[in-house]
Amino acid sequence: MNIKETIISFMREKAYKPMDVHDLAAVFDINKGEYKDFKKMIKIMEKEGLIVRTNADKFGLTEKMGLVSGKLQAHQKGFGFVIPDEEGVKDVFIPSSFMNGAMHGDKVVAKIIREDFGGRKREGEIIRITERVNKTIIGVYENSKNFGFVVPEDKRIHYDVFISKTDKNGAKDDDVVIVEITEWPGQRRNPEGVVVEVLGKKGDKGLDILTIIKKHGLPEEFPEKVERFAAAIEEDIPSSEYARRKDLRSVRMVTIDGEDAKDLDDAVSIERLEDGNFELGVHIADVSHYVREKNPLDKEALNRATSVYLIDRVIPMLPKKLSNGICSLNPKVDRLALSCFMVIDRTGKVLEHDIMESVIKTSERMTYTDVTKILKDNDKELIEKYDYLYDDFKAMEELCNILNKKRLGRGAIDFDFDESKIILDKMGKPVDIKPYDREIANRIIEEFMLVCNETIAEHMYWANIPFVYRIHENPDEEKLQKFSEFVYNLGYFLKFNNDVHPRMLQEILEKVKGKKEETVVSTLLLRSMMQAKYAPDCVGHFGLAARYYCHFTSPIRRYPDLMIHRIIKEYINGNLDSERASKLTGIVDYAAKQSSEMERIAEEAEREVDDMKKAEYMSEKIGEEFEGIISSVTTFGFFVQLPNTVEGLIHISSLDDDYYVYDERHLTLMGERTKNIFRLGDSVKIKVSRVDLANHDIYFDLIKEDLEEEDESNITKNINYMDDEDEDLGSLVEDVKKEYFRE
Repeated sequence: MNIKETIISFMREKAYKPMDVHDLAAVFDINKGEYKDFKKMIKIMEKEGLIVRTNADKFGLTEKMGLVSGKLQAHQKGFGFVIPDEEGVKDVFIPSSFMNGAMHGDKVVAKIIREDFGGRKREGEIIRITERVNKTIIGVYENSKNFGFVVPEDKRIHYDVFISKTDKNGAKDDDVVIVEITEWPGQRRNPEGVVVEVLGKKGDKGLDILTIIKKHGLPEEFPEKVERFAAAIEEDIPSSEYARRKDLRSVRMVTIDGEDAKDLDDAVSIERLEDGNFELGVHIADVSHYVREKNPLDKEALNRATSVYLIDRVIPMLPKKLSNGICSLNPKVDRLALSCFMVIDRTGKVLEHDIMESVIKTSERMTYTDVTKILKDNDKELIEKYDYLYDDFKAMEELCNILNKKRLGRGAIDFDFDESKIILDKMGKPVDIKPYDREIANRIIEEFMLVCNETIAEHMYWANIPFVYRIHENPDEEKLQKFSEFVYNLGYFLKFNNDVHPRMLQEILEKVKGKKEETVVSTLLLRSMMQAKYAPDCVGHFGLAARYYCHFTSPIRRYPDLMIHRIIKEYINGNLDSERASKLTGIVDYAAKQSSEMERIAEEAEREVDDMKKAEYMSEKIGEEFEGIISSVTTFGFFVQLPNTVEGLIHISSLDDDYYVYDERHLTLMGERTKNIFRLGDSVKIKVSRVDLANHDIYFDLIKEDLEEEDESNITKNINYMDDEDEDLGSLVEDVKKEYFRE
């Protein structure tokens, strides 16, 4: 137990009363030479929110003083939530009047002023801001005679930033600027700042996506030191690597990716064995050979933690020299890899496996489209072109179906949400939104990567060494209970006590498939799910019904994959002693937290770019009519999703044929006089009425001649649901897609 843990244990004692730093130092027998470091550590613990300082400069545990430390997640309406640092602690609702100058993203300490009661969330007041994160803010400059303001692009920051005349640095009306905060907000006082960069005029080509990149603090360029380091890497594989690795260059293997993919980090091989089993090989680019621990590439990769995909551009985790070059498994060239061979029987069980460092040479660079044409459409021209691989593709299809059947059989939840691809022209303008289909080629890679990730995770779990797992915790019990009550009123029975198996939920999804209530059930189930994340403890992946799971297959674009490659190589080569294992404990813990946090930021940026381009696309469709499905119902109206995945709001004020009342329990809007009901999953006809490009909001009008009274069905009886303050559905949908679908 280190000194920090010892202090926390001491403060948890019943007899403990808050002490100042001098008294604490005396208790732990800190001498004069150690006092400075001890005092520094106390300040770090305070900054981390583990302990809190009283007005008398005494320290106590945050958790024992009716306080919660965490990150503030603000809402554009002014209120917010404190997301606690401590796992398993409920969020704290912060009314707008109790924000006390805190801004979205700040690390804060909140005082609990009301616990959970009567179905309402517990509330608090922010009493301390331990860390300000918004050192700079991006926004639009608005000028006046003697001063100006910057209106933040991020609507969750609901303070305009005051800019003095001398600090505007050439900014003009409607300029998109970056402002550095010089004075933080206080009661009845806006923050103050100085303009440090003018990015361009609002509406300039490419500035929209650049603004989102800047807003989320995503890095645009690699530091010169990192680029120099990458440029100096030798492209030729050293002879020593050929000598010590398994030579797999004679093995037939292919990459299968999208047409526009450039970072090809996984290849697959397959062989039918004489006993009827399959030998599946998954070969992953050995990025860790080049990105060694603590070298400039590694430090930058850890900071970024993930590649970010923004429709027409990628912000890579690694420089192109690696991601598109020496680490990309381009066809017919030698590459270093980490390979996992698995012998899989006809029930999908992995009978044996072997992990090795290898040298490979992929046979072809295949695309999802071409492999699908070969297997689904029997394209004669492509079959002839790749005739030497045809039997392999057929074996891959067969094994994919076996693995999928096994995975679903054990209860893995298979959400079937529509995906889309936004097409931009050369000027960055959206010209089409096309559905993205998961064809057989996509599913082959999905299943092969899933079984490999599970195999690796189980292997390393039993090795009992520090590791980074991908975990997905059990659903929130309260939300699951509401879901159970909801499906019961539709005629579906979900029985659980203290635990629920994902198979129970998957069975519900299978029963409603193709029925009118499918969208309703899938949506409500999704809202009961937790978010997947990285962690040093293997607690399993609920959605995949997997006891062991990790991310092994994309080290070019995900830092956890890169880190565990290093750990695996040290382990299989016998270089991981107890001293190294002890050191890795802290390393994997930090990497897991950093990667989870950066993953969320990347997803927010990706989602915001998609929403922006969808709004821009629909701004050209004003007046046009479409059919859609009600995807969400709120107090202020309901959202309708079109077949191209675009969502728009029908505001309650536009429903002028009656007064409509929101029924939170049944999640419906019902007309007081007409008894017309709007509910999740209903099909409606709409007309695009307005688009707010600044906020990426799309508004629809209901086509009234399509409105007809309906008999109340089971769907509207006793539907329990979560309140408006729950996590954004769009965010959870994207999480599920990323977790289950490779692209």
